[in-house]
Amino acid sequence: MPNPLKYNKEYDKLTADEEKLLEINKKSISDFVEQSPTTSDVNYATRNAHAKTYAVVKGKFLIAKNIPEEFQPFFDDEKYDLTIRFSNAHLKVTRGRKDIPAYGFAVKIKDNNGTLIANYPLVNFPLFPINSVSTFLKLFTSVNQFFVKKWSSFSLMLQIIKVIPSTFTASFVKNIIKLWNKRNDFLLSFDFHSVGVYRLGDHMMKIKLKPQSVDRHFGKKLKVKDAIENYLTNQDFTADVLIQICYDLKNQPVNQLNVEWKKSPYIKIGEVKTDRNSLLDAKACDNEMLSFNPFENKLFFQPVGKIQKLRDEAYKVSIQTRRKINKLLKYER
Repeated sequence: MPNPLKYNKEYDKLTADEEKLLEINKKSISDFVEQSPTTSDVNYATRNAHAKTYAVVKGKFLIAKNIPEEFQPFFDDEKYDLTIRFSNAHLKVTRGRKDIPAYGFAVKIKDNNGTLIANYPLVNFPLFPINSVSTFLKLFTSVNQFFVKKWSSFSLMLQIIKVIPSTFTASFVKNIIKLWNKRNDFLLSFDFHSVGVYRLGDHMMKIKLKPQSVDRHFGKKLKVKDAIENYLTNQDFTADVLIQICYDLKNQPVNQLNVEWKKSPYIKIGEVKTDRNSLLDAKACDNEMLSFNPFENKLFFQPVGKIQKLRDEAYKVSIQTRRKINKLLKYER
């Protein structure tokens, strides 16, 4: 294999126009979160994405004994403590029996002293349909305004139409078909992906979680929330932690998220494990208020890329507004 490509801060740099659009988007996020108790008909302010919590569970990240030598300096311990939140990507807390199969697996990693190492918000679809920062910000702002200001869907549809061409890649079409075929499968049987890129020291990586021996038909007759609670209460869960390394931008593009990385083999660096009956109270205020901002990661695990860069301010605005509103609502559970 060639030598890994080194991280460069130029991959993250936004233009002046993109910075202006980000400020508008931040205001729309704040407005959405302030309105979210009404939008979702709940007694607390929700996130502006992945609002619905299925479960929160404690777990462990066990480092592989045969981890490649060049990765060993990043892992001082053999195991790390995890807090994992399972969620649905919808902006609202929906209550119907059938949820869209867009799931989140957000992981908070801490060492034995309780020091935060990294947050990784993973999802069950490996690609993102938008490469343009401006297009993404305009779409996300329109979505927030649609829910908050009850604007006509016409302006939102215009933004969605702009996104459609970037979904016509072989990678994207292949994964849409794959998701459609798995749409009724159990949440924990899905692979979960970082979608965006992260640093691994001076190098850059993508992350994949691959569950071991999970029956995709588990809990077929149950709601997603009930099925996952049933599984985690009665069974252990294990998933392989795999990474890909960026060697060249042609085959492993940093700022083109609608295509899969090629010519970069998966490398197993460890396993995620949860023991049966390790569920936490998902409705408890401390757990509902969890934030998984990857920009709180240690420097050598920070996000990379322009779309990723937007997450920093979005997470900050969301959590600050949620804390303010929930304090006013005196949300305790």
